Amino acid sequence: MSTLGELQRKGAYVLKDLERPSLEAKIILLKTLGISEEKFFSEPDLEVSQHKRDVYFRRLDQRKKGKPLAYITGSKEFWSLDFKVGQGVLIPRPETEVLVEKALSLYSGKKGMVVDVGTGCGNVAVALAKEQPESEMVGIDISFQAVSYARKNALVHDTQNVWFVVGDLFEPLRKSVMKKESQIIVSNPPYVDEKDWGTLDPQIRDYEPKQALVSGQEGYAFIKRLIRQAPDYLMPGGYLIFEIGKGQEEKVKKFFTEKWASVRFLEDLAGIKRVFLAKLVC
Repeated sequence: MSTLGELQRKGAYVLKDLERPSLEAKIILLKTLGISEEKFFSEPDLEVSQHKRDVYFRRLDQRKKGKPLAYITGSKEFWSLDFKVGQGVLIPRPETEVLVEKALSLYSGKKGMVVDVGTGCGNVAVALAKEQPESEMVGIDISFQAVSYARKNALVHDTQNVWFVVGDLFEPLRKSVMKKESQIIVSNPPYVDEKDWGTLDPQIRDYEPKQALVSGQEGYAFIKRLIRQAPDYLMPGGYLIFEIGKGQEEKVKKFFTEKWASVRFLEDLAGIKRVFLAKLVC
């Protein structure tokens, strides 16, 4: 048998070509064994069974070949919350937290509706629901698999003020009473140009869902529809907040009509113009 410390060191060697081999080896080891970091440090000589050792090295091999760490461990942290993820569901990115920050800063404090379009694993909707328990959140995604993960995450985080539905853009709300009722609409839409798909990092291209990333030629198809349809579901004075790709801000700004005011973009922590914000005036 091998000990915790030995396995972590061997794992770091297997992953030596990655940016953080020691840390990733430890994360995979803890997940495989189902133990805490505290136990790892307090009992480095704890012996590990052959079965668990084999599982650990299979996962290390998957990571070495490019499989994202979040898919191997089955989770990803977002807004200091742990979200269940798996292949077929977009992995949350830290830059998307800008959406949550801005939505919270604009929230009126009164009971109201927030809609998350393209919710994925539900990370944005659940984070907002945790922060604003008196509000109501609706998450929509065209992927049954994504909505399944979103519902699981809502249960894990005990967010009873959020629900998730399957559909394209606002289609599930079309016949509901929620037209013109939303205070805020948020979205992390697909915005990658079809012709750029093949140039993406293999960790993204070979594993993450293309449908959640690519949006037609030039990458603007979904965003155009979002801006065009959002006024039917926002109350006057409501806000549309959505993520964009690097360098897309000037082109996206041209899609807004006279229905919108205060159209501006926000930077992420890297200084990239990452999020668009617009207020509906009519």
